Amino acid sequence: MSRSTKIEAFIEDIQFQFPEKFATLKSIRKIFNDANPKLDEEIKYGGLVFNLSNTLMGGIFVYSKHISIEFSFGVELLDPNKILEGKGKKRRHIKIMQSQDIEKKQVKCFVTSAMNNAAKGIIA
Repeated sequence: MSRSTKIEAFIEDIQFQFPEKFATLKSIRKIFNDANPKLDEEIKYGGLVFNLSNTLMGGIFVYSKHISIEFSFGVELLDPNKILEGKGKKRRHIKIMQSQDIEKKQVKCFVTSAMNNAAKGIIA
């Protein structure tokens, strides 16, 4: 099974397991893919992860009560409104409870910033 076939099967499984979260997952995935067409997707750690030049940038993980958007170098993202959660050394995440949270929690801004940081070589 090819990588893209595995990804499509994974996304289809989400549609059946969490139909109420399916459209939100697709929207978030599109934000990542639009932010950098060179991103490489794969299934890892139970979610859909995004790599750039063999560096894990982040991922989308679907849970029963929310969707988590993980940023591997989230600590380096500007967050004046304190949207990012987590206290790890580098990783931060955003919990999406409903589709409106994508805009409310500025997901596109964070994803774009993460990709821009990578392009500038800011990630460590």
